[in-house]
Amino acid sequence: MKIQVGVMGAAGGPISDAELELARRVGRRIAEHACVIVTGACPGLPHAAVLGAHGAGGFSLGVSPAHSREEHTDVYLSPLEPYDAIVFTGSGLMGREVHNIHSSDLVIFIGGRSGTLGEFAIAYDEGKLIGVLLNSGGLSNQLSTIAEMCHKTTGARLFESENPETLVDHCLDLFVNTPMPTSTVFDPKAAPNMLERATMRARG
Repeated sequence: MKIQVGVMGAAGGPISDAELELARRVGRRIAEHACVIVTGACPGLPHAAVLGAHGAGGFSLGVSPAHSREEHTDVYLSPLEPYDAIVFTGSGLMGREVHNIHSSDLVIFIGGRSGTLGEFAIAYDEGKLIGVLLNSGGLSNQLSTIAEMCHKTTGARLFESENPETLVDHCLDLFVNTPMPTSTVFDPKAAPNMLERATMRARG
């Protein structure tokens, strides 16, 4: 089974061309590692990441809040293309966040607003391997501080980088070569004593 890498970020609001290009680079790198990119099948930064993955021949899985294709496009104003597959959860925007995180072996965050913050909280609380692309807009530079403010041991491991390729490479290397569960929610003993945070400041 291929590794499923979640990419979460702002679907709307102010998004610069530079931030969209960072997201495309994340998606492209995920595809180059032959992993599946998982998003909320929404516009904005996640869609840019999917376009990057698609351009590199990658496989994409969307997790929609809608009941159907029609609701997805007409109510949530979200794209069907170029996804290879979309799961229609019928769970609404907030309910979809849980499915999004559960469908991801590890999660990378780009920019983000309140919805992304909800996904981050789920990923952190369930002990996921988390990558944060710094200086990608929105909440990106505050997420590690928010995690530290929780004062809660969950088993989550959080890594930051300003460079999309460095971030994807490091997170996948850790996932492949370090024995760790994709979630510690059912096994509290699997959680380390503290949140591991490493910041990689590579630029490019």
